[in-house]
Amino acid sequence: MNDIELVSANKSFGGWMKRYRHRSQVLHCDMVFGIYLPPQADQGKPLPVLYWLSGLTCTDENFMQKAGAQRLAAELGMVIVAPDTSPRGEGVPDDAEGAYDFGLGAGFYVNATEQPWAQHYRMYDYVVQELPGLIEEHFPVSDQRSISGHSMGGHGALTIALRNPARFKAVSAFAPIASPINCPWGNKALPGYLGDDRDLWRRYDACALIEDGARLPHLLVDQGTADDFLENQLKTGLLAEACEKAGIAADIRMQDGYDHSYYFISTFMAEHVSWHAKRLTR
Repeated sequence: MNDIELVSANKSFGGWMKRYRHRSQVLHCDMVFGIYLPPQADQGKPLPVLYWLSGLTCTDENFMQKAGAQRLAAELGMVIVAPDTSPRGEGVPDDAEGAYDFGLGAGFYVNATEQPWAQHYRMYDYVVQELPGLIEEHFPVSDQRSISGHSMGGHGALTIALRNPARFKAVSAFAPIASPINCPWGNKALPGYLGDDRDLWRRYDACALIEDGARLPHLLVDQGTADDFLENQLKTGLLAEACEKAGIAADIRMQDGYDHSYYFISTFMAEHVSWHAKRLTR
């Protein structure tokens, strides 16, 4: 059994908001994840799980403290799991200049192949395999999984779902980095972690994956029109074009006046939780 250590526990809407620490065999460091266990978790019936991936500079705590997802998750009987955004700890490399968009807090949900990143920065494998395995070993959950995320985490959610449609039944995103190949954040992170192999970059770009044949049955994206990153970094229009061309049923909603913050996320979070619950319980 993989050991987990309870870090904190707070009662919330009849359930429990908990944080755990464990030793990751994939990332070769200690990792912390947050998990919301609704009151139905005490009844023994396996519950569906929504995995949430956060954005640049975030940890597991940002979403759980700011998004307001627990109330509806308690009503619907849904477990929510939020991992950290990168490996951390002694010996884990960081950007030499301490930049916010590479290194610690900026794992980009890839499996790095370049040194010195390759040993620790394997967030793709962590989210797809190791973390769900750990959750399903220790908690009363089913194998009915879905995934969502914000910004860099939205990029992670989209690419992971596109590459693993049998493992994740639904995907949604808030202000995702839709095409890292075509934006400054991605043009720093992808070569930094993956080197010069542009074919490998395409495996971590939602628009490229769709162009290369990956498909989803449905997709929900919310994007604020007042988001300062919209035009230069997020490239939502490219995602809409790729989905339309591929015939993917994508509900990409441009929300007037909203920015990139958790004020935006919390406004539409209940709709996303409900959207996932319907697809997880069919």
